[in-house]
Amino acid sequence: MENITVFHVQGNTELKENPSPSLRKDKADTVIIGGGCVGVSLAYHLAKAGLKDVILLEKSELTAGSTWHAAGLTTYFHPGINLKKIHAYSIKLYEKLEEETGQAVGFHQPGSIRIASTPTRVDEFKYQMTRAGWHPTEQYLITPEKVQELFPLLNMDMVLAGLYNPGDGHIDPYSLTMALAAGARKYGAQLNYPVQVTNLNPRSDGTWEVETPLGVIQAKRIVNTAGFWAREIGKMVGLEHPLIPVHHQYVVTSTIPEVKALRRELPVIRDLEGSYYLRQERDGLLFGPYESEKKMKLQDSWVTNGVPPGFGKELFESDLDRIMEHIEAAMEMVPVLKQANIINTIAGPITYSPDILPMVGPHQGVRNYWVAIGFGYGIIHAGGIGKYLSDWILEGEPPFDLIELDPNRYGKWTTTEYTAAKARESYGFNNIVGYPKEERFAGRPTERAGALYDLLRSKCSMGFHAGWEQPHWFYKPGDEIGYKPSFRRTNWFDPVGREYKQVMEKVGVIDLSPFGKFKVKGTDSVKLLDHLFANVVPKVGTTNISHMLTPRGKVYAELTVSQLYPGEFMLVTGSGSELHDLRWIEEEIVRGGYKVEIENVTDEMGVLGVAGPYARQVLQKLTAEDLSDVSFKFLQSKHLKLSDIAVTAIRISYTGELGWELYHRKEDSVALYSAIMEAGQKEGIDNFGTYALNALRLEKGFRAWGAEMNCDTNPLEAGLEYFVKLNKPADFIGKQTLKQIKEKGLKRRLVYLTLQTDDVDPEGNESVWHNGKVIGNTTSGSFSYSAQRSLAFAYVPIELSKVGQKLEVELLGKNYSATVIQEPLVLTEPTRMRLQRKGESPKI
Repeated sequence: MENITVFHVQGNTELKENPSPSLRKDKADTVIIGGGCVGVSLAYHLAKAGLKDVILLEKSELTAGSTWHAAGLTTYFHPGINLKKIHAYSIKLYEKLEEETGQAVGFHQPGSIRIASTPTRVDEFKYQMTRAGWHPTEQYLITPEKVQELFPLLNMDMVLAGLYNPGDGHIDPYSLTMALAAGARKYGAQLNYPVQVTNLNPRSDGTWEVETPLGVIQAKRIVNTAGFWAREIGKMVGLEHPLIPVHHQYVVTSTIPEVKALRRELPVIRDLEGSYYLRQERDGLLFGPYESEKKMKLQDSWVTNGVPPGFGKELFESDLDRIMEHIEAAMEMVPVLKQANIINTIAGPITYSPDILPMVGPHQGVRNYWVAIGFGYGIIHAGGIGKYLSDWILEGEPPFDLIELDPNRYGKWTTTEYTAAKARESYGFNNIVGYPKEERFAGRPTERAGALYDLLRSKCSMGFHAGWEQPHWFYKPGDEIGYKPSFRRTNWFDPVGREYKQVMEKVGVIDLSPFGKFKVKGTDSVKLLDHLFANVVPKVGTTNISHMLTPRGKVYAELTVSQLYPGEFMLVTGSGSELHDLRWIEEEIVRGGYKVEIENVTDEMGVLGVAGPYARQVLQKLTAEDLSDVSFKFLQSKHLKLSDIAVTAIRISYTGELGWELYHRKEDSVALYSAIMEAGQKEGIDNFGTYALNALRLEKGFRAWGAEMNCDTNPLEAGLEYFVKLNKPADFIGKQTLKQIKEKGLKRRLVYLTLQTDDVDPEGNESVWHNGKVIGNTTSGSFSYSAQRSLAFAYVPIELSKVGQKLEVELLGKNYSATVIQEPLVLTEPTRMRLQRKGESPKI
């Protein structure tokens, strides 16, 4: 993970701020609460984009809190794919800010090198490089010789390779914030401080009254950018934001002769095994470690008792003993440190969310309340987040996909204990190897774990999904059990093949309870769904797959929609999209004045999937309802009793095989699961997990939201035309834009690839090559147990999308040959049945 929010010693003293503790206005379009670099960046971007009446309120002075003492590191690198765009925008902005505002920002760009000193790290760098090719920022895997040339003071015995970003560096956080403030004022934003927000009152029309000691401001929207005071602001609107302050320390040395003698500034280094960053500070060095979860320190009293009222530009007491092992590691890696004197130790608060990523965007359940909080690395994020949020506020939809920062990824299950356990883990794991399919175990299970958790936990490897525990794969005698992460095929590879075969040849059961589930009813329910979804509204007793699009025609969400009774619907989405989708729907209800009720029943309902050729045979034993193909067709939904348990059964399966999803009261889950398992003994019934489900859905050519489609893609390029009814009478969101996109023609298309690999399979987000150039990226991938080779979806230019086209996919530093094939690899069960009825022999 990136190492960013900690201190810059050389606070720029020429910039004197004139506080303006007056309101001047009592009305605003947007009130931003908090004057750190993120809040000030948002004010700058909104005002620059032409928004009138932007007011920022800061309780003490600009940069108070975490900004002023940050180490100010800036890097293009991020292990995720979306945040790279945020980092890149920030750096480009910081490069030209001085010219634009006339304020010096103290920006140094000597580059940065992440050090690999184990073979696994070299694999990780190769893995990261496969994700860098289709991004515009410069990143190179470099040899030890090149590392030494760039940073001659290293102990080269420990260096196997480096990951080098030439444009990286560090900036003075105080000067940066003042330059953004100057820009914000120049474009008409009002920055008021010291002005404390004492209360927030929502009005019935969705606007806000912002109370301060100097009067009340009426605002169309509020944005909480209050740093480690963000919890206090959240409480004013009835929200418990999962944030916790962490003590971060770093150390500055006196002049080191060998550093002073250098002709150019040293690049920033990140010694990942030593878990610290190190950079030049004048003629000395500055380095900041991340201690293990046992040694690091949380300021949890601030969570229980609130932040001390006067806290602004104070620091914590430093504790060198806590970081001694990191100091020793740094001395070994950079031997000149042994002779250096420490002249300054900074220990300041930075705010962590449970997963170390910030929360950015509008919040579900509270109208016109936005957040940009929980920044462990606020300096590098400030520029890009200011722009991203400003675009979203002004355009009504996010400019690109950034679901991993959605504040609505947390829910009522996110307790203070969970937040504290995760913050410890995230801080301690700051420089841990980032594997694909990563699982982290602190704070688990949550109270949401799921009704089958106790029954199944000893039998499988569980995955964490929005508070739920869901089986990834199941153990059998002789398997190597447990979580064994790797960049290559690992202990789950053969068991997943076994589960795949189970579903294709017999019958399998999977826990799908983590789905987000909503009930919608009311006089306008049909009208609302017709406006929200690009597909037609399903008739009573039927189900379809429907997409919510943004005004720009991007795929905001994919849900299954079932009309259970006239005007009463059940909507089902993925676990990570629950509140993300609910917020969007609720906003449309208010905007259109629809007379409907929407109820989130996610936690009340369990879901079991039963799939495979014997699925009907097994379930028929438990019910008097006729489950034959004639009576219970594909995409029908019915209320029935299975072993005396009431279920809503939908004939649908993400496996593409004969199957049902069974929705029921959560308290009936164990009894229902046990009844199904018992009924299927003769048919050889068994469990399967989400890894096998992924392999099955990929073979059937099923797309996944968040991979093949999201807010970066439109449904036409994603191959979802079948679900988009451009000729339906209702003017659904995004319809007009989509018609224009269709008219203009597509520039790229989702293709289906098979590739010949060795012991590694595509995951998604790898670079796709053609003729020595990166021309696209994979979106998801898996081993195909039927074709015995790797399978992936990828976006490529339209001219390279024809069946038979030869391409290459980069995996762990090697390009493997790939071929565009006709999809799907395996026909779905309903298609096979249809072809059989016509007398054709379908391919399995």
